[in-house]
Amino acid sequence: MINEVIKLVSPKNLETFFQDEKYTDETVIVRPTYLSICAADQRYYQGKRKQEILDKKLPLTLIHEGIGEVMYDKQGQFKKGEKVVMVPNTPVEKDDIIHENYLRSSKFRSSSADGFMQSAVYMNRNRIIPIGSIDESVGSFLELCSVSVNAIENFIRKAHPRKNVIGIWGCGSVGYLTTLILKSYFPNSKIIVMGTSREKLSYFSFADETKIITELEPNFYVDHAFECVGGPKAEDAINQIIDHINPEGTISLMGVSEEFPRINTRMVLEKGISLLGNSRSGYDDFKKTVEIVQNKQIQEYLTNIISETIEINNINDINEAFDRDLNNDFKTVMKWNI
Repeated sequence: MINEVIKLVSPKNLETFFQDEKYTDETVIVRPTYLSICAADQRYYQGKRKQEILDKKLPLTLIHEGIGEVMYDKQGQFKKGEKVVMVPNTPVEKDDIIHENYLRSSKFRSSSADGFMQSAVYMNRNRIIPIGSIDESVGSFLELCSVSVNAIENFIRKAHPRKNVIGIWGCGSVGYLTTLILKSYFPNSKIIVMGTSREKLSYFSFADETKIITELEPNFYVDHAFECVGGPKAEDAINQIIDHINPEGTISLMGVSEEFPRINTRMVLEKGISLLGNSRSGYDDFKKTVEIVQNKQIQEYLTNIISETIEINNINDINEAFDRDLNNDFKTVMKWNI
């Protein structure tokens, strides 16, 4: 079956391709309806990855956050028109110890496999989950919510039980989602958000407290922390967390950086701090996320970080969406009509 696929062939240069798709009894064909732009997609689009990476990966179909409607399922497990979230991580093996999103053999859409900017996406049936009554615009970034769930589940398994005060560094989308979901997991913990923008911090009404990073008191300490900054500022954030975390606390690293941050390993050793790496998510994380986001109040909070919804009818609309996303504080959603 011929499918229309839009690929990034070079920075800011998108082209339409037509390719023949194969499917089996395990395939469900999904028509994308709402997609969300992620910082990782933006780095590819803007050419902010190293040239050798771009040379290796392009041409590539972008976007790994999205939902769609079922077009065809030969087995009838999913009804035509049923709204589903698409899981971008695609494992090719199973490990009893290593989670699917950390297996080096797994394929990930918009990175090592084509993403969701297609007329139809051919998904394995174990890679889609019905979203029920979740708002479609919110559903577009369930993938990013699932990354927070993955990090929190990892934190639960590995952090010590004293969780009186938990700090979140970062007031962008990842910090917002992590704080919101963490509060649903630990309603009795005091959750404090550290950021650089008072305007952005004003969105965090569900947090117990917010602070500007330049105004932290010398005697301010947290039991554990989540780093949601990434980029060139990750180094400063991680080192500030090291200064303000209690001994044997856990730092969950979630921000992605192209450069290697220099961190105060001497104090990491002195305090016995644990650094937890977190990346992407798997099917089980998506299942938990869909259950959590069924909560209407949580959905209301999530709608607050939709900066803009843009109708996509052609490649020019996609280019405009990526350009406008650079100036949006939170999530840019694309209503996919291609």
